[in-house]
Amino acid sequence: MRSRSEGVLLSPTDTDWLARLRALVADDPAADSAHDVHHLDRVWANARIILADPEHRGRADALVVLAAAYLHDCVAVAKDSPDRPRASRMAADRATGLLRGIGFPADRLEAVAHAIAAHSYSAGIPPETLEAEILQDADRLDAVGAIGLARTIAVGAELGRPLFHPTDPAARHRPVDEAAWSSDHLMEKIVKLPARMNTAAGRALAERRIRIVHDFLAGLEDETRSPPPAHT
Repeated sequence: MRSRSEGVLLSPTDTDWLARLRALVADDPAADSAHDVHHLDRVWANARIILADPEHRGRADALVVLAAAYLHDCVAVAKDSPDRPRASRMAADRATGLLRGIGFPADRLEAVAHAIAAHSYSAGIPPETLEAEILQDADRLDAVGAIGLARTIAVGAELGRPLFHPTDPAARHRPVDEAAWSSDHLMEKIVKLPARMNTAAGRALAERRIRIVHDFLAGLEDETRSPPPAHT
């Protein structure tokens, strides 16, 4: 019988890998507070929801997705680094070595590496397997909604970016510049993620979660609008 905590996704043998993979990365330094082990836990939780969807149940290799979920950020590259587009490829290479070192099934290493390489928004690598599509969606789901909003603010603060443009937060009279303002990152990238999901289950979750981001952006515009002149 398969582990109740993992639904019907992993075999009894494969469930042992969850603790081993989490332990492998738990003490690894993250690039920032938005990419710690708790982010990895959430990505795996998102992936499990997609894996359990009737559209995908039994079609994807859950162990490949599990390994990719916990190792996709195993190389830390700052968001503003010129090496950022290469980060996922670097992580795929390191993950392959780490997995070999703990005896992970060799016949699944290539699939894990591709899923990791393709998960990144900035790398621009199309996912060629269902496992890669699921990982990409699961990671992007952690960038939308309340958690995604908090992560954007946290990363922006660590990069020294102001939260929003003080007089035109909605960028109605200026170009959007995500390198300058954290809220512009929400407009430039985050609000576009639901439409870019690979799976129907991922898209449905993203469309529900993204509402809080739209509400936040609307609130910024409303609260920074100049008040009417006082009557004298």
